Parts: sequence; C-alpha cells; structure tokens
Amino acid sequence: MVYRSKRYKKEAEQVSKEPISLAEAVEKVKSFKSVKFDQTIECVLNLGVDSKQADQLVRGSLSLPHGIGKKKKVIAFCQDSDIEAAKKAGAVEAGCDELIKKVTDGWMDFDVAIASPKVMGKVGKLGRILGPQGKMPSPKNGTVTAEVATAVAEFAAGKVEFKNDAGGNVHVIVGKQSFEKEKLIDNIEAFLSHVKKNKPASAKGTYIKKMCLSATMSPSVTVSI
Repeated sequence: MVYRSKRYKKEAEQVSKEPISLAEAVEKVKSFKSVKFDQTIECVLNLGVDSKQADQLVRGSLSLPHGIGKKKKVIAFCQDSDIEAAKKAGAVEAGCDELIKKVTDGWMDFDVAIASPKVMGKVGKLGRILGPQGKMPSPKNGTVTAEVATAVAEFAAGKVEFKNDAGGNVHVIVGKQSFEKEKLIDNIEAFLSHVKKNKPASAKGTYIKKMCLSATMSPSVTVSI
C-alpha cells in the first residue's frame, strides 16, 4: 500500500475525476504549492502501442521552446580532436579510453552521454552499464552524432529524451512549477506534436490514449486529448 501524506490527500481532493483542458490542468498543477521548493512538472502519455514489438518503439529527443528549468550534466565519448570543443560546449568530461574506463569503474555522475560514431565501437561495451539506466548513447535519440559539440550544448541546456516503457507510457519533464502558464503550455504542445510525428506506422487504433500532468510531490491531473 502506498502511503500518502495529509497534504497530498488534500490536494488530490481538488483534482477532477474527469479529464480537463490543458490550460486548466496546467493551472491546477501550478496551484499545488504546499511544499517549499520549485517542483518539476512531468507530462505522461499512455500510447496505443505494443511495447513488445520493436517496430512500435516510440523514442526520440527534442529541445522544448522554453527549456526545462535545469541544466544537465553531459559527458562526451569522442576523439582527442573533439575534446576541447565538447568541454567548451558544456561537457563535464570528454574523451575516449580514459572516460570509458572511468565509467566502467563505477563513475555515473552525469545525466546524458553523447558519443561520436567513430568511437562507438569502443563505447558499445558499456551497454550493460549504461543501458539499464537509460544513458547509453543511441542514434535514435540524437546522442550518437558526428556533431558532438552541438549535441553537448543542446542536452546540457535541457534537451529532453523520451522512450516508451513496457506499459506503453512516455514520461518527459516539461518545466518547473514556477514557469509561466503559457510557457508550460508551449512546451507540452511541442512535446505532443513531436510524439504525434513519431507515431509508428504499425501502431493501430487510438495512438494517444491518455495524458496526465503532475508535479514532483503532487497528484496527477488527467488532461483531455
């Protein structure tokens, strides 16, 4: 049984059992301010895809119009010639063999890993370490690219990645509670548009089945599609 605080239960009582408009949902999530920090707001989509089918995987990345309110720690697996540019772009660590060894030895103090295609042959052996944490570089989400410095700058500034889980759900951070309502709406609509464009050709029936918004320590609000 999941324990819920009195504060949480009180906020949950204010949530409509029926889906509400995106504007109303944003206002409601922004109104939950009984905790003393700027909560992160997350958007969750339940998609009509079969997660067991490789051709129905929904995965990608995008830079939201107004960012997400936080910077990310990014590392870059690259050749020596790209190290300086990667670090200038915001990478906390950059390199190849030494960085691979550092990660192999257990260092994981980063959010995103970028890799040049030229070193992926060596980086591939980190799959068992980075894969379970969702940090393994992949061409599908833009983290394997020849434009290492550009990718580092984008992800350090808050570019978001997404991938459906086993239940067909996609989670993505869309901003902070302190964001203006209009900016949150812009970010959410940009994410929705991007996911719609990435609909697998083999997915049948209703694609976006349900949409919810929630803050870090507050109840979720269902949004009408």
